[in-house]
Amino acid sequence: MHELSIVEALIGQVEAEVERAGARGQVARLKLSIGRLSGVNADAVRFAFELLTPGTRLAGAELEIDEPKAVCLCAACGARTEIEELSLGCPACQSGDITIDGGREMLLETIDVDEFDR
Repeated sequence: MHELSIVEALIGQVEAEVERAGARGQVARLKLSIGRLSGVNADAVRFAFELLTPGTRLAGAELEIDEPKAVCLCAACGARTEIEELSLGCPACQSGDITIDGGREMLLETIDVDEFDR
């Protein structure tokens, strides 16, 4: 489960950003964006987050994860279709002349820190 190493890196990144910003207190909330085509399982990230955050500044923090879909853009028919899995052809006309937009991202969008220690 590579999500464990992803969450370990996330914890390090968040702690470094909070320290750099000079914020005090515990992290109260994180918001992530994990695209459905990223290869990262959001439920496994939630599990790893609960497993790895005790004893860190993220202990007890709320984890919000958005899971944006990708969009298949077809040059042949002009269709713009949301997809949840990788497609080799346009869902509308089956043309292979497509571009996949989005759905592969994994972004740390926001970090909220309590002003007072919990």
